[in-house]
Amino acid sequence: MSVSKLQKEAWHPYFDAMSRMLTGKTAEIAVDSLKLGHQIEAEWLPLYGLVYDPKSDVFEVVMEGLDHMIRHPQEVYIDIDATGLNSVEVVDEDDVHQIISLRSPLMLPQSLH
Repeated sequence: MSVSKLQKEAWHPYFDAMSRMLTGKTAEIAVDSLKLGHQIEAEWLPLYGLVYDPKSDVFEVVMEGLDHMIRHPQEVYIDIDATGLNSVEVVDEDDVHQIISLRSPLMLPQSLH
């Protein structure tokens, strides 16, 4: 397992390229903060896209029946190992950690590692 931080200028192109490969993937969203504790926002729903819009400064998780918006994200981490992408963690301006975990790893081309 290797967790790495993505630089903000890479968010839009990285997730644009990666979202094209999500067909058939399911994911869970967990929200963690000191104020809220640990909560499951979505449990194993089909995942359609992960998108960062730099103009509105919003990171969007598009799932079946859910459009989860993270406003003013500050940091993004990806967890990749030999089997592929396992999770994405987005930290917002209020230090709320939103972890998108894939049920099965997403194989990524070397250019997205």
